[in-house]
Parts: sequence; structure tokens; C-alpha cells
Amino acid sequence: MIPRIALTPGEPAGIGPELAVKVAQQGSAAQVVSIVDPTLLYQTAANVKLPLQLLPFSQDAPPSSTPPGSLYIKEAPMAAEAQPGVLNPANSPYVLKTLEMAAQGCLEGSFDALVTGPVHKGVINDAGIPFSGHTEFFADQAGVERVVMMLTAEELRVALVTTHLPLKEVSSAITENRLIQIIHILHHSLTKQFRISAPRIGVCGLNPHAGEGGHLGREEIEIIAPTLEKLRAQGIQCIGPLPADTLFTPPQLARCDAILAMYHDQGLPVLKFKGFGKAVNITLGLPFIRTSVDHGTALDLAGSGQADSGSLEAALSQAIELAKRQGA
Repeated sequence: MIPRIALTPGEPAGIGPELAVKVAQQGSAAQVVSIVDPTLLYQTAANVKLPLQLLPFSQDAPPSSTPPGSLYIKEAPMAAEAQPGVLNPANSPYVLKTLEMAAQGCLEGSFDALVTGPVHKGVINDAGIPFSGHTEFFADQAGVERVVMMLTAEELRVALVTTHLPLKEVSSAITENRLIQIIHILHHSLTKQFRISAPRIGVCGLNPHAGEGGHLGREEIEIIAPTLEKLRAQGIQCIGPLPADTLFTPPQLARCDAILAMYHDQGLPVLKFKGFGKAVNITLGLPFIRTSVDHGTALDLAGSGQADSGSLEAALSQAIELAKRQGA
């Protein structure tokens, strides 16, 4: 099987286009189709002094591997010329259009998976377009109620109950229904996509010391622990709720196939410390495979030629592996 992978470079003023050009240098056993303005990639390649050939893409032709120094291309025109490091709200609709084209291509079966470069949420919102992130955007495109953000670095997998929420809103967002939905999605993905027959999920408490018996908060007693009991009765191995500061230690991690953190900055600092620049963001619960880089647009590096493509390489490799498993 030769998977067909959609690649969106993301914010045109960031490092995404440079990462796409760098990944292209290696070639791929998959057909990597970048959804992008071709001028942007050619200008980027010239700027960083790397060769690039953009090959015409036809979804009616059988997929073929991607030669070194090349990418297949599905064109999407920018509204304005991009300057490295300089955000332009005029190009925000273009960024979202590339994501929409990629998602729809996956939903229609034109692509086997989607890999995304970094976008800049701030400039999209500055353009007057409500946008909280890739994860929520693709959930809306696919018409699914709930998806799960999970990042991986080597053997560590960290999923999130809440994603891009202000900290003051996290507690009220942690409900029995939400936990049940998210843990079912996580369990299903670990079983079906990662081929773990009986996954063990370590669950963080919300409060310091997992609430310390109610003295530091009652969310564990009133919501998290009773919900985990119900899930265990259904045969799902949930360990916890446990204090996050000790759950992320080697003896505890050895007991778990994945960790479920209650909020963004509870789980992701540990994962990014372990594997920043090589970690992969995976959206679980979509009807298609989506992986992404673990970092932002790095505007200060844009155009310098110094951007590290390791995370995009890892995201592409993970997408190909998952697509092959799905097609097997």
C-alpha cells in the first residue's frame, strides 16, 4: 500500500513552509500532497537554498511514492505575498481554506491521512474569524461532537480532557459525560490504531495531590473517581485519579499505556520536556487520521533556514504508519 498523505504547511509567515521544503528533501514511500500556494514553497526553497520540484497531483491516478526533493501539490492561492516572520491577517482565510480542503479530501477518501504544520491562532482571530485550534476545527469539519488531543514522544502518550480553555474554566468543563466520552475515544484509539489489546490509562487528578481527600478540591471525589469506577465496570482499565506530579514518574508510567491529563498545561510540559521537536500531536475520534507538529509557528526563525523539521518528520512518519495499519 502507498498511502496518500495531505500536508498543510500552516501559517505562511511561520516556519511551516520551510519545514515542508526540508521534509521534501528526503522523499517518501507515501504520496505526500501539499495543499499550498506553490509560489510560497518555491520562494521558501529559494530562500533556504534547497531544491524543490512540485509535481502535479491527480486523485484519479494511482498513488505513487514521492521522489527526494519533491512534493505533490494541490494548489490553494494566498491573498497576499507572505513575508517570513510578518503576520498578515489577509492570509488567514487562505490558511483555513487549506485545512478545509485537506479535511474534505480525507472525508471523501482522496487522502488516507492528514499532517498539519503550525498555524497562528492569534492572527486568524485578528482577521475576525473565530478559531481555537486545529483540533476543534477538524471536529467541526467532520461533524463529530468530541475529539481528543493526544501527543506522543517515544513511548509516552499524553491525552487531554480539556484543550484550549482558560484555566478558570477547566473545573466546570470536567463532567462525567465528558470524561466518559473522552476515555472511550482514547481506549478505542489505543486498541484499534495502536494495536494495544488491553490499554491501561493513567488518569490525573485535577487538584494538587489529587484533591488530598477533599481538602484541596472535591472534583476528584464528586466527579472523576466515580466516573472511573463506572468505566472500570465496563472493562476499561483506568488507573487513578492520581496526583499528576507523581503520575509522571518512571514507576507510574511503566504501569500505563497512556496518560490522561485534565488540562493542557498539566500534561504537555512533561511530554514536551521529554521530546520537544520530535513529538507528534494526534487527533483521536475523527473519521480520518490527523497528526501534527508539537510546536508553533516560530516567527523569529522564519526565513532563517534554521528551523528543525524533526517534529514534522515524526508526524509524517506516524501518519504513514497509522494509514498502513488502517489499510491492512
